[in-house]
Amino acid sequence: MTPQPTAGPGASRTTRTTPTTQSTRTTRTIETVFRMESPRIIAGVTRVVRDVGIAEELAQDALVAALEQWPRDGVPDNPGAWLMATARNRAVDLVRRRENYARKLAEIGRTLPETAPPQEPADPDDIDDDLLRLVFTACHPVLSTEARTALTLRLLGGLTTAEIARAFLVPEATVAQRIVRAKRTLATRDIAFEVPYGPDRETRLGSVLDVIYLIFNEGYAATAGDDWLRPGLCEDALRLARVLSGLMPKEPEVHGLTALLELQASRTAARTGPSGEPVLLKDQNRSRWNRMLIARGITALGRAEATASGAPGPYTLQAAIAACHAHAHTYEETDWSRIATLYGLLAARSPSPVVELNRAVAVSMSEGPGPALTIVDALTDDPALTDYHLLPSVRGDLLARLGRTAEARAEFERAASLTRNERERELLLRRAAEQP
Repeated sequence: MTPQPTAGPGASRTTRTTPTTQSTRTTRTIETVFRMESPRIIAGVTRVVRDVGIAEELAQDALVAALEQWPRDGVPDNPGAWLMATARNRAVDLVRRRENYARKLAEIGRTLPETAPPQEPADPDDIDDDLLRLVFTACHPVLSTEARTALTLRLLGGLTTAEIARAFLVPEATVAQRIVRAKRTLATRDIAFEVPYGPDRETRLGSVLDVIYLIFNEGYAATAGDDWLRPGLCEDALRLARVLSGLMPKEPEVHGLTALLELQASRTAARTGPSGEPVLLKDQNRSRWNRMLIARGITALGRAEATASGAPGPYTLQAAIAACHAHAHTYEETDWSRIATLYGLLAARSPSPVVELNRAVAVSMSEGPGPALTIVDALTDDPALTDYHLLPSVRGDLLARLGRTAEARAEFERAASLTRNERERELLLRRAAEQP
């Protein structure tokens, strides 16, 4: 047998693109493009078929077509447009089949009411954007908060059912049921695919903003599980807020929410230590705060204030509070007096025991722990805070600062027993152990 030549020194570094490697790259490209474009595709198709469930199925059909054709024919120059055209063509075919079926029924003496797209008022304030319509549809008040959240993440966030289940620590079957029921409810209740008009818009917009805020908060301070942060949820919520602010540039609270999320997200890198443990605001390394996100947040806050015609809304007020933290170079330089005032305005605008608890924290920094403890003690019998771990956590901190260490230890231990987040439990137990 003739000896084979020995490979040279650089031979082992040579990379050949095999058909399998190329196919894998194409598949990854398809998955990435679909995740980015699926909200617009579903929105565009819903305009044709008037059913978000069917629209999502047709979008998935387009994805399957891409998985079959692109590895063979190559990725199109404009893959998003290819997917949109494929899904819309299938939607048009479906509508035509329905119309043909209706005509055949009419020919044999039966009647079938035609369901033409509803007429939309010629309102100068109309926002003709399918993606915005999809946002309002997914967050319709007829759905439960849990259903709105799951459907929004599925249709607009591009998350799979499994990803949503992991994010909220619930069984995948539970999330699947919520999504199926949500789609069925929207279809059976004949919910219009539209942006509401007049007074109804403000009410519906509040639902949309609340869902995005809830998604961000779950990522920013997870209610349960082993991780303190879930950055993916924060990123999804922030992206949705940015999209919404672009679609509704005249709505101050949209900019207010965007500002709040930008400013809160700017602290993400500093909120956990090397092992993932929580780092409290006063202990954070502010050099790790993201200055670009802070700048974006301040700009969005300026838009919220510029577009408001009256008193600032709750999200704008919360963004103003976050801006106070962002402007302070150190924890001690924070304008706690202004923060306490802003929380007072927020409490008057949107009364809530949680807002009052946050106001107490600001008062403790501006006036001392004594006046703040009076505010907190008035909240101890509020049924909404019965199992809220931050109430004994805040009370424990105030008692510790007042030198009442035994009471503080008991409060931290109680807070630890109430939280479902393992990282937060460890922090609270450590604070209890620190009390002499």
